[in-house]
Amino acid sequence: MAHNHHHHGHNHSHDGAGNIGVAFFLNLSFTLIELVGGIFTNSIAIISDAVHDFGDSVSLGLAWYFQRLSQKGKTTQYTYGYKRFSLLGAIINSVVLVVGSIYILLQAVPRLFAPQETNPAGMFALAVLGIIVNGVAVLRTRKASSINERVVSLHLLEDVLGWVAVLIGSILMQVTGLTIIDPILSIAIACFVLLNVVKNIKQVLPILMQGIPADLDRAHIVEELEEIGQVRNIHDLHIWSLDEEYKVLTVHIVLTEAVSAPDLIELKNKIRDVLKEEGIQHATIEFETPDEICTFEDGV
Repeated sequence: MAHNHHHHGHNHSHDGAGNIGVAFFLNLSFTLIELVGGIFTNSIAIISDAVHDFGDSVSLGLAWYFQRLSQKGKTTQYTYGYKRFSLLGAIINSVVLVVGSIYILLQAVPRLFAPQETNPAGMFALAVLGIIVNGVAVLRTRKASSINERVVSLHLLEDVLGWVAVLIGSILMQVTGLTIIDPILSIAIACFVLLNVVKNIKQVLPILMQGIPADLDRAHIVEELEEIGQVRNIHDLHIWSLDEEYKVLTVHIVLTEAVSAPDLIELKNKIRDVLKEEGIQHATIEFETPDEICTFEDGV
């Protein structure tokens, strides 16, 4: 039996961690300003966006931490490295956003029936500041060298759009005097956040449960491997992902006949090339002779 442990080197950019770090401090600082401003203007829409931004700050802080942590590579305890820790960050962030959004909805719904006076001019000023601060953070992370940064950049772009909505809402309130616009905006922001949380959880759960990554076709991989000469069939095939990007595969391959060591090396290289084309970064392969009984065979 031969085992093939296929490794790919991954370069983690210090600039990437730095950009996320800048975005984190900008976001957290502005969240505090926003919270005070929301209380001052009596705007539940701004307070709800402050809760949203706090969730983003948690997300950014964890993304920054894990971006730096991933530079450490593998350890004796975490033999695959720290990639899966990013899922923990996603779960924590989701919990923060759900709790915050439910709180906002509980505060905003009663205001639909008993609108309170707000300060539209103050809301306008905060919205302009929000667009500028989040816009700077978007520009810092837009030159993304990693998927981590690209996801963060998209998240911040959503914040900019949220502030554009608050800006338009504050103008409408100044023109019409309809203070009910504020809780309507707040409920819209909270629902938008909850929708995104559901989307994030739907992405994270299959990874945590070690499901086959959505972008891989198991049947196609089996077909590709069984088309290689000297391969009779395969079984005990498992594919999962550590963090949506880094994909791992283990497989038992039954040979048509016993082969020499040089032929086995050539066969391993062919299999490695096929798996690389399919986007598998780490593979463990076990070869078996035709008459060998595998105690792990699972029939799939």
